[in-house]
Amino acid sequence: QVQLVESGGGLVQPGGSLRLSCAASGSIFWLNVVGWYRQAPGNERDLVAKITSGGSTNYADSVKGRFTISRDNAKNTVYLQMNSLKPEDTAVYYCNKASGSLLPWGQGTQVTVSS
Repeated sequence: QVQLVESGGGLVQPGGSLRLSCAASGSIFWLNVVGWYRQAPGNERDLVAKITSGGSTNYADSVKGRFTISRDNAKNTVYLQMNSLKPEDTAVYYCNKASGSLLPWGQGTQVTVSS
């Protein structure tokens, strides 16, 4: 079974940028739709961006125009470029499938937006 490891989080000031990576232990080509989720304290885990195996993308309204999801099937990696970050983007970010049965969750990567 494919395992997912997220990285790239950190502390950034409002308006800053981060690039998250999600490395899979196996091929992601067959995962079809892959997404980035986030969970802030006290909130549910929400899907913020997803990408199909063909490269079609979809974003939550809260991140549209600021976040960009991409995937490199050859490297078995999914990325999330986050620009113009806001304090409300603070959360633990996870990647997983965005269709069908989910894979086991990774440990996530913490993103903190604060001055």
